[in-house]
Amino acid sequence: MNYILILGIFVSFILTLLVLPKWIKIAKKIDMTWEDMNKVGHPKNVAASGGIVVVMSFIVGVLFYLFLKTFVVGKSGFEVEIFALLAVVLILALIGLTDDLLGWKHGGLSNRSRIALAIMSSIPLVVISAGTHTIALPFIGSVSFGVMYPLLLIPLAVCFVTTTYNFLAGFNGLEAGLGALILSFLSFVAFVNGSPWLAIIGLCMVASLIVFLVFNWVPAKVFPGDVLTYAVGALMVGMAILGNFEKILLIVYIPFFIEFILKIRGRLKKHSFGKVNSDGSLSLLYDKVYGLTHFGIWFLSKFKKKVSEKDVVYFIYSLELIFILIALLYMIF
Repeated sequence: MNYILILGIFVSFILTLLVLPKWIKIAKKIDMTWEDMNKVGHPKNVAASGGIVVVMSFIVGVLFYLFLKTFVVGKSGFEVEIFALLAVVLILALIGLTDDLLGWKHGGLSNRSRIALAIMSSIPLVVISAGTHTIALPFIGSVSFGVMYPLLLIPLAVCFVTTTYNFLAGFNGLEAGLGALILSFLSFVAFVNGSPWLAIIGLCMVASLIVFLVFNWVPAKVFPGDVLTYAVGALMVGMAILGNFEKILLIVYIPFFIEFILKIRGRLKKHSFGKVNSDGSLSLLYDKVYGLTHFGIWFLSKFKKKVSEKDVVYFIYSLELIFILIALLYMIF
């Protein structure tokens, strides 16, 4: 690996740092703002859909990486896979932006529309027959799925990961922080498995997410929107398919499986927010737990008199880190 190629990561970082503050000003100027639901009074002046800056900075960083790879290093390879992955990320970012513009309070895109569009967005990976069609399954061994892998499993995987990554959201710093944690680990997995090109692509997004997290942290100046969550989910599943480490993604994605089950319990109609008390602390919004954020509030309230938004975010970070550690141990042993 020629280490000059990592300059693409810095391009994504710097571009996000320069453009995101401008997006925040423009969004407020045109009244493209949302309510901060976990704050007293639900302030309505937080810039919306800042994830568009993250996605575009990520794309530019990856394209700069390809430029260096072609004209400076003079090596080629995996361009088809890279452009297929970028296409999936961009398509899903556009779907997410459309959902944002329609407005989450008005329901946004229908669930059927989200599923259909997410499945169609997998086409770039399908047409190149991405990944290895043989998967080692626990207690079963290696199973060859043949043509069913690109035609069935890839669309289902892209659809599930992109749509459910959006479920665990609604708290300042949650989506961006989880994305940075998971993609950092997946980039490490890609590198040690002999795919440094895939690691650099993942880290381009991580660099953008780290900058975004600074502006999205409590109290948030900007929200990510579905444009970010759909794109990050697409990148996760795309990396796992192209790097042939689907099992690793399955392990680190367990919190989102749990979130999916809890959301189904609420018929996909229960929000992830907490109930804001007069002192700014959070309590349960509903009588039952309909998401990991609710579980975090309930669990932490057993040990703390006042549960803050930061407490819940740190709790879910910690939960995700546990599964990342499990995945790491699985790789080692």
